[in-house]
Amino acid sequence: MTIFSSSPPGTENMTVPIPSIGPKSEAAYARALDVFPDGTTRVTVECDPLPRYIARGEGAWLVDVDGRRMLDLNGNFTTLIHGHAFAPVTEAVVRQLHSGSCFASPTEAEITLAATIRGRVPGIEHIRFVNTGSEAVLFAIKAARAFTGRTGIAKIEGAYHGSYDWAEVSQSVTPATWGPSKAPAAVSYYRGMPPSVLNEVVPLRFNDAEGAARAIAARAATLAAVLLDPMPSRAGLIAPEPAFVEAVQRTARAHGILVISDEVLNFRQGYAGASVRHGLHPDLYTLGKIIGGGFPVGAVAGRAEVMAVFDGKAGRPALPQGGTFSANPVSMVAGQVTLEHLDHAAFERLEELGDELRRRLSASIARHDAPFSVTGAASLFRIHPKPTPPREFRQAFLTPPEQTVMTALSRFFARQDIALPNGAAACLSTPMGLAEVELVAQAFDGFLATQAAVYEGLVR
Repeated sequence: MTIFSSSPPGTENMTVPIPSIGPKSEAAYARALDVFPDGTTRVTVECDPLPRYIARGEGAWLVDVDGRRMLDLNGNFTTLIHGHAFAPVTEAVVRQLHSGSCFASPTEAEITLAATIRGRVPGIEHIRFVNTGSEAVLFAIKAARAFTGRTGIAKIEGAYHGSYDWAEVSQSVTPATWGPSKAPAAVSYYRGMPPSVLNEVVPLRFNDAEGAARAIAARAATLAAVLLDPMPSRAGLIAPEPAFVEAVQRTARAHGILVISDEVLNFRQGYAGASVRHGLHPDLYTLGKIIGGGFPVGAVAGRAEVMAVFDGKAGRPALPQGGTFSANPVSMVAGQVTLEHLDHAAFERLEELGDELRRRLSASIARHDAPFSVTGAASLFRIHPKPTPPREFRQAFLTPPEQTVMTALSRFFARQDIALPNGAAACLSTPMGLAEVELVAQAFDGFLATQAAVYEGLVR
């Protein structure tokens, strides 16, 4: 069975051919279509037009069910900072599994991991573990409501914060829906989102200091929190400008509004995470991904005064929170071992690799006079089909021709045996070195050198 053979209609002469996906992946997808609505269980799975099924991971590399080996720049959406099958983690998890995978009672492993995280991040006094990053954001918003007595939130237009209604508002806006630049519209993410949710969310434009301060102040009486990702991945992987960070924090503090820093993805920016790096001093943090070492995890953390809403020592807490697998010892042990192997030296090395890759990519862009730019920090990077790095989501938004170019770029990389995410953050991992940076840089240079016809029509 061959499920695909050509490019999308109208783009046959503009795109790089779709990389071959082997017969075992095709057969697996045919089976999946029989049991899943669209053949997958995550909307984030890339299908071009079907997914590549993975048999195993080896450090920085993936091996699919047909035996093809590819450099992994996705890392399960930036989770696997030590790559696949990291021996210290697998050994610790196997030991834990022999003792049990989950219990109704707590284990000492959760205390150890919480203490490790608190010891790294200024501003974290207490922690509450949950199962996913989405759940962490959900409970952080609820905690802000319980603490302030208000219900509304402000959030960044285009930013992804998981699968909670209020956090999803204006997550996938387009020029047709996002509204005026000075008054961004609150837009539904899915058909059937309650109008009441839209009424309680104030979208902000990233790096618009004046506009953010004005919008927060105008709705201050109803806002429990401002939800920020220090460097929103799907909104462009753009660094926050100091004036924007200062304006948001100053305005929120003036009105008794909490600031939530969503570092589910960006905690990998350094030993103490991303907020310290960018001058943000939040009341609450949400964490996930790397703190679980490749296993399901999430955490809400922050000031003891705010985290007290979870305190049930004297009876029913202001915010009850539980979860069958929350703080399960497998995730806790895996996370602890992961962090133990992420000391200052490990982060410095990743930073150096990231800087070198971003430098190499930018040098290729300049050499070919190509309409591209690069954003990111630490071990994260994103390539934009735009000559000037975007400052906010509306500038990062991909037009149809730009999306065609990025699809072609991902396909070109795949043909060089590199898995490059399409339209999201790409990442390096500790098993990588200068050799892997060279592979990525050469692939991008090869694309610019040989595929000018694909991108020559982009705005310069």
